[in-house]
Amino acid sequence: MDYSKEVICRDVPNLLSSFVDSFVDFSVSGGLFLPPASPAPDSASQTAPSLRNHKPEPSSSSQLHTWLPSPERLIAVGDLHGDLSKSKEALRLAGLIDGSGKWIGGSTTMVQIGDVLDRGGDELKILYFLEKLKREAAKDGGMIISMNGNHEIMNVEGDFRYVTKEGLEEFRVWGDWFSIGNKMKALCVGLEIPKDPFQGIPTAFRGVKEEFHSGFRARIAALHPNGPISGRFLSQNTTVLVVGESVFVHGGLLPGHVEYGLERINEEVRDWIKGLSGKIAPDYCRRSNAVVWLRKFSNESATKCDCSLLRHVLDTIPGAKRMIMGHTIQTAGINGVCNNQAIRIDVGMSKGCTNGFPEVLEFNGNSPPRILTSNPHLKKPMNSLNSDSKEGLGQLLHEQGPKQVEVKA
Repeated sequence: MDYSKEVICRDVPNLLSSFVDSFVDFSVSGGLFLPPASPAPDSASQTAPSLRNHKPEPSSSSQLHTWLPSPERLIAVGDLHGDLSKSKEALRLAGLIDGSGKWIGGSTTMVQIGDVLDRGGDELKILYFLEKLKREAAKDGGMIISMNGNHEIMNVEGDFRYVTKEGLEEFRVWGDWFSIGNKMKALCVGLEIPKDPFQGIPTAFRGVKEEFHSGFRARIAALHPNGPISGRFLSQNTTVLVVGESVFVHGGLLPGHVEYGLERINEEVRDWIKGLSGKIAPDYCRRSNAVVWLRKFSNESATKCDCSLLRHVLDTIPGAKRMIMGHTIQTAGINGVCNNQAIRIDVGMSKGCTNGFPEVLEFNGNSPPRILTSNPHLKKPMNSLNSDSKEGLGQLLHEQGPKQVEVKA
């Protein structure tokens, strides 16, 4: 029987739209089918302890985590920078995924410190993979929290200085599939005509080789404020997070940031990524002293870290004992300075950085935090988290398989 497109689609517009979205996702993500999303958990966990000079922020309909109690097990993962293979290696090291990439972490909470974007060609694949794991983890009582790094902020602003040709190609492919999906939806009566994210974006760019124009254009379309990728994935990111006694932030916090309000920072960055507050990021996400750019506590030389300032910042955050940061590559691996009040977890694992050995930081119940490393050269016990001195980096707990290094609390 020859049905018109009106008859075919009249009663199934939403089903068709969902099918098209799944089709595009599968094509772009490297063959992933995203499981259904779980309902948002109770927002009670967002209530902050009493902060000095802190005023309660209005609640938001879109949940962002700023304050969470200590989970039984917590894993912190550093910068991933477009390397899906190394990302999976880090998660396997932590016992969070199996060989097929399925979540096996149970009720574990995982925090990824930001900088998924740039320097590699698997940026979208990592975003989709983390989204899949978030949904799988939620069903098991676990949680994955993604954070904004300086490279997420830069890309939403249209600053592509650190993108690779492989990254541009990945976004070009996304642009092609996304446009095909929109054309399919436009054929169906009953569906609103999709907004064209490419509208108003030039087709050529001065200073960019012609062969990269399509990828450059697709990247702008995907990542500008309220773009299909930024709005879907990056707007879920938090910028500052307190889990129990640990403060997570990509670059670092200064007293002014705490006084301004941690929830306020998270909500304003989210609203900016959603396209509600202009094209330029808030000032505290730009410049060298920004929360995603600061390096005062992450210099590999302990003598160049401002421990006095760090103690002052932690004193203004109730219950905080340590700040955990990414952003600055630690060639010696995960380490701590300032009596382990500053723990730096960016090991440059991406092949686009230093191709470092994947490492993650683990908190397990009341036990001291420890480093899980894939570095085969770490065969001798070490006693300290101090990057300037290998005297002590904790105690090597296992000689076989992934090395586990205890960190003094």
